[in-house]
Amino acid sequence: MTYVEKSPKTWSGVCIGVYLAGIGYMGVQTLPDDFGVWLGVSGLFLLLLLPCLAVPISKRIYHRIEIDAATLRVGRERLPLTDIDPASVRAAAQGQLPSANPRLMGGAWGVPMGMDTVVIATRRGEFLTVATRDRAAFLHALSAPLHPVTLPPQY
Repeated sequence: MTYVEKSPKTWSGVCIGVYLAGIGYMGVQTLPDDFGVWLGVSGLFLLLLLPCLAVPISKRIYHRIEIDAATLRVGRERLPLTDIDPASVRAAAQGQLPSANPRLMGGAWGVPMGMDTVVIATRRGEFLTVATRDRAAFLHALSAPLHPVTLPPQY
């Protein structure tokens, strides 16, 4: 793997920690006498926890970026690096925006808050938007396989 964009887990950890502390506190107060009530309330609080974890799970599914020697993978979508136009990567690094309406890669509906976008083009002329957490690192990793460096032979 050449590049993998790690997703922050702070929000998920805080939400799960608060949930576990809350049901643990309730358990100390009520167990073993009111096990059914404790289990029911824990389930209700779990219904409150799930929406808090929906965005991080969605980011993990739809906006996970991996670049290896031959493929760019964004979420559930794969694109061979040979299909990417190197000029569009240079233009994205300079901050130029295309006039066309780009399609969002990965399968999501939109770009989540806190993420930046990079617009690249394929050799067929299709413009694609990639949601990224670190624009500079992503563009650097994307441009490295497109412009391989040839080293002189070892003597």
